[in-house]
Amino acid sequence: MNETVVGILGLLTIIGIVVTLFKSKTQPAIAFIVFPSILAIVLVIFGRHSFADIAAMIKSGFSSTGPTAALFVFSVLYFGVMTDAGMFDVIIGKLMKYVGKSVVGVAVITALISLIGHLDGGGASTFCIVVPALLPVYKRLYMRKTTLLRIAVLSMGVLNLMPWAGPTMRAASVLGVEAGALWKTILPIQIFGIVLAIVHAVFAGLQEKKRGAGIDGPLAQEGTPEEIAEKAEEAERDASLARPKLFWFNLLLTLAVIAMLIWDVFPSYVPFMIGLSIALFANYGFSAKAHKKIINLHAGPALMMCSTLMGAAVLMGVLTSSMGVDGKVISAKVTELPPDAIPSVVRCLANIVSEILPHALGQHLPLIIGILSVPLALAFDTDSYFYGMLPVIIGIGQAFGVGAIPIAVAMVVCRNCATFISPMVPATLLGTGLAEIDIKDHIKASFLYVWGFSILCMLFAIAVGIMPL
Repeated sequence: MNETVVGILGLLTIIGIVVTLFKSKTQPAIAFIVFPSILAIVLVIFGRHSFADIAAMIKSGFSSTGPTAALFVFSVLYFGVMTDAGMFDVIIGKLMKYVGKSVVGVAVITALISLIGHLDGGGASTFCIVVPALLPVYKRLYMRKTTLLRIAVLSMGVLNLMPWAGPTMRAASVLGVEAGALWKTILPIQIFGIVLAIVHAVFAGLQEKKRGAGIDGPLAQEGTPEEIAEKAEEAERDASLARPKLFWFNLLLTLAVIAMLIWDVFPSYVPFMIGLSIALFANYGFSAKAHKKIINLHAGPALMMCSTLMGAAVLMGVLTSSMGVDGKVISAKVTELPPDAIPSVVRCLANIVSEILPHALGQHLPLIIGILSVPLALAFDTDSYFYGMLPVIIGIGQAFGVGAIPIAVAMVVCRNCATFISPMVPATLLGTGLAEIDIKDHIKASFLYVWGFSILCMLFAIAVGIMPL
């Protein structure tokens, strides 16, 4: 089986997953398991891999997503405890006094918190800061949860251009330059993107206001079935679990957890494991029965999120793992594979894309790859995109006299906008889980906005001379 066929099969697998999710035929976890499993069987039948290879690939996928799964579980449980204890009720009350009834104000605050929260470049930690704090406010104002995520991911995408963030570091390593040097090149684009993210937040707030959001808006008086159900669920919350006298303790504990995340010395799940343990003892005493009750209240969402990521581990393992002749998995971070290695499905797909692009486009390669970056983000994880595709595209550009920097800028800037709508990025699944929405709804609500946002950033880069036309 040649690499072109493998790449096409990989593309069909991704299309199958997206279509299945969009048509609501099953849960994401099941789709992430079934389609890659079918692909794996085909690869074995046609002799490209053995079952031992597939097992090693899937194991590799789990090793990369396991820490995020632990983060899923303990972050959901921790924020569940804080919700039951009433910490967010107090924060919502204070925030509502600050912004009043302004739907636009809440949208802008969402963008600002996302921009500040993502200074560390960690998508998972930013979602853990932004979503739990603002989701109750959005519910109170009858604003859509998809709008919350859309504002957040666009702001995070812009801040993801920082030199210590993953995409910029990966691109710099491929170029052989310092990440700081690459960042200085794209800094004007980042500044433009920050302004654009705030403008988008204003626009999104006006959209919500127009559809009737707000405390006194039409939606508050009518209420959709979903909103009525959420209000009923909130009203039924066990009042005996509230701990208003412990608000400042819980707030300081939450700030300490966030500080540990930003400190980045421990794995991201450790702060939530420690925080959850302290929160249970501090709020509900030394009672196994009380602790079990609290955990059971939030076990369902935690399990659903964790199962989704476990399914994504199968997807990542089968699609992104290359195999060496010794039967060991080669990481997607490896830029150049040994000549006798078996390239991953995603690398084969990248080669197809690179073969199609140059003949028709030539010197306009940065422009075209920039336009295609958002759709491609749905099919490639970050490592495969930058370590697998970027070197190939740079090589093609050189044949047409196109420099490596403009290509790298196009791929970094435009792809970053779409980082947190991609199902291939584990943090995306965390964000949708915390926001209590399906990933398909997140992609539907955000895709065209993200694509338009990336194209505007690219046009600005062309206008200031960072990218050639």
